[in-house]
Amino acid sequence: MAVNADFLGRTYPPSGPYAVDAAMLTAFAEAVGSHDPVHSSAEAARAAGYRDVIAPPTFAVSIAQQVDRQYVADPEAGIDYSRVVHGEQKFVHHRPITAGDSVVGTLTVDSIRQAGGHSMVTTRTELATEDGEALCTSTSTIVVRGGE
Repeated sequence: MAVNADFLGRTYPPSGPYAVDAAMLTAFAEAVGSHDPVHSSAEAARAAGYRDVIAPPTFAVSIAQQVDRQYVADPEAGIDYSRVVHGEQKFVHHRPITAGDSVVGTLTVDSIRQAGGHSMVTTRTELATEDGEALCTSTSTIVVRGGE
C-alpha cells in the first residue's frame, strides 16, 4: 500500500499528557552528552532563572515521536514503518520543557510528496502544556522507501 495522500492537511486530536520529570531529563542529557548542569540540577536551573531542571533542546523528539505514532500507526495512512528512514528533524522552542510539565501534542500532516519512487512525509507536532502554553514546534520529515 502506498502512502495515502488524502492524509495531507489532517490534524489528529491532541495526545498525552506526557509527564516530564527531572530524572528523565537528566538521563536524556547524559545520553546525548550534554553536561550543562541546568539539565540535571534543580539548583543550577533555578540559578539560571528556570523553575526546575530543563530539557536539552532535542528532548522534544522523545515526546513528538510518541505523538507522531498515531499517524504512522494509522492503517489507512499507508505507512510501512519497516520502510521508513528518518530524513530531517527541526525544532522551534517557545520555552524550555521543564521538569513538572505535563505535555500534550497535536500532530498535523503538512506535506506528502513523491520523489524518486519514495514518499516524503512532513509532519508538524505542536507541544504545549495541558494549560495550553506553547513549548515547542517539532517538524519531522520521513522517507517511506518505495518498492524493491
